[in-house]
Amino acid sequence: MSAIAQSSPASLARDVDALFRRATDAGDVPGVVAMAIAGDSTLYEGAFGTRRLGVAAAMDIDTVGWIASLTKPLTSVAAMQLVEQQRLQLDEPAGRWVRELAHVQVLEGFDASGTPRLRAPRRPVTLRQLLTHTAGYGYGAWSAPLARYMELMNLPGTATCEHAALRLPLLFDPGERWNYGINIEWVGKIIEGASGMTLGAYLRENLFGPLGMDSSGFRITPSMRKRLARLHERDAHGVLVAGDYEVPQSPEFELGGGGLYSTARDYVAFMRMILNRGVGNGARILKAETVDLMCRNQIGNLRVERMVSTNAARSNDAEFFPGVPKSWGFGFMINHELAPTGRSAGSLAWAGLSNCYFWIDPMRRIAGVYLTQILPFADKKSLPLYLDFETAVYRSAS
Repeated sequence: MSAIAQSSPASLARDVDALFRRATDAGDVPGVVAMAIAGDSTLYEGAFGTRRLGVAAAMDIDTVGWIASLTKPLTSVAAMQLVEQQRLQLDEPAGRWVRELAHVQVLEGFDASGTPRLRAPRRPVTLRQLLTHTAGYGYGAWSAPLARYMELMNLPGTATCEHAALRLPLLFDPGERWNYGINIEWVGKIIEGASGMTLGAYLRENLFGPLGMDSSGFRITPSMRKRLARLHERDAHGVLVAGDYEVPQSPEFELGGGGLYSTARDYVAFMRMILNRGVGNGARILKAETVDLMCRNQIGNLRVERMVSTNAARSNDAEFFPGVPKSWGFGFMINHELAPTGRSAGSLAWAGLSNCYFWIDPMRRIAGVYLTQILPFADKKSLPLYLDFETAVYRSAS
């Protein structure tokens, strides 16, 4: 992490602007947008670089990007709204709402001929387990057995938004450990089953609309497309190349774990609602006690584990703050000790495959979001830049 001098609130913009300008001028990232807030005040907002390398299209604070797994907390809030209304129960079998979840099997390995060995799970999958990544699901990008299974069964990746992408077995019996996986994709389907609405329509009516998040959605509207940043990929030599990938716009299902497009400004509206214990833009989104529940450790003595990549083009190995114990609430990773950036113990955070990152610090009432459009995840240039940004915010606020 590069050193940033102790700064006052008045100099935060100068320090972070210089940090981002150096990174974009050096080509470390093509473009970046970031915002930080303290309660209802804005500490910082800035945008640097280009929306697509080789094109004169400057990033600005309203640039739209694929936020990938920053989608997960939003889908989790939607599920908890339905729990509040008693339309969903955290501990009932999730197969009540999605038939496939009642018939999922556990992958025990592969026999001598390479055939997968499968068995029934010892207990049913629940919404609680899906929300906390303890149901047993994984992603092929961070699980060698699942990557092998997907190849054998000719299954597509979740980014295709094809139903077949969810036909994965569990890696262990529900509730036994934490493992990052397609859990929130299933939560999206449960929301659809319980609400009778598509996930996108539910989010628009119950979250985006009330919060004024008018640049967020699974579908890229004409207005959003005019401000869209393209996804870039870093090749084996570390060179960034602009790509053309976007989440399918006529999907078989809407990807509740990673399909949303949004802006930094919209995501700040969401984070501010969490900081305000369920109230945002003058609207009550969740009860205060529900937000408190989401922000508490929901996995007991289990801990968030290092994610080991099976696909270098998609992700590097990833762990936030190695050595700091981390658990999971409903939608968020929770660090149990003070983080090196200054983030308080008990703070909430997660990240998106496209190198988007956020944190919410309820103790200090500080939150921040950082958006770039780069693969692989945990990029060797973008991730340190994000951590430097967070560190600068806390030094300013100290």
